[in-house]
Amino acid sequence: MLRVYSSMKAGDRLIVVPGDLLPKDTVGPEQYLVETDSGKMPLVVGLLDMRGDKPSFIPLKGTYMPRKGDIVIGLIVSQGVMNWFVDIKAPYNAVLNVQDFLGRPFNPMTDDMSRMLQIGDYIKARIEAFDRSRSPVLSVNDEGLGRIVEGKVIEVSPTRIPRIIGKKKSMLEMLTEETGCDIYPAVNGRVHLKCEEQDMEAVAILAIKRIEREAHTMGLTERIKRFIREEKSIRGA
Repeated sequence: MLRVYSSMKAGDRLIVVPGDLLPKDTVGPEQYLVETDSGKMPLVVGLLDMRGDKPSFIPLKGTYMPRKGDIVIGLIVSQGVMNWFVDIKAPYNAVLNVQDFLGRPFNPMTDDMSRMLQIGDYIKARIEAFDRSRSPVLSVNDEGLGRIVEGKVIEVSPTRIPRIIGKKKSMLEMLTEETGCDIYPAVNGRVHLKCEEQDMEAVAILAIKRIEREAHTMGLTERIKRFIREEKSIRGA
């Protein structure tokens, strides 16, 4: 049965399912919304949030679909002759060419790929090209991109990343302030943490996993803040 949400009031927040009709001005991840003459329809289960200037759709289920320009955290899973194959938590493995990694032509006589990147390494990369007719092509030629050499990477559902960031980065800023960790949530469902203290790393991971479980609930930011402070108190931090 088609449910129409164009008459929702400001402040409302409801769970919606595929086939529901959302307001025309609803904003959210484009890969999970279809535009129709009457409004927008979600392709996955999610939340319709009317608390902002525009209705926003927050997906609660779904896989990551690559888009050109996305910054992702990838896992090296195998090595080719002149490239690496990278798991980016999408239906397709991505490819990183050795020339891109080096920033210069590859010389097989002097360059040892196995010393540059190994299976199991994480990288932060930009999706340079993707058109569904071939594997996504990655690039690390930009500031802040390349092999991740410190910190920890944790896995979450890609659809929970917007909730980990929060409206106007409210959740992410709270997590950073309360834990003192540098936290980077990548759109493909991996989060990179760099924490000075091991206890704070553990607290940050617990908090992020709780956000993942409770993404559909109200008042989550304040509840997570209290949770972090309780965990810090237990650890004497």
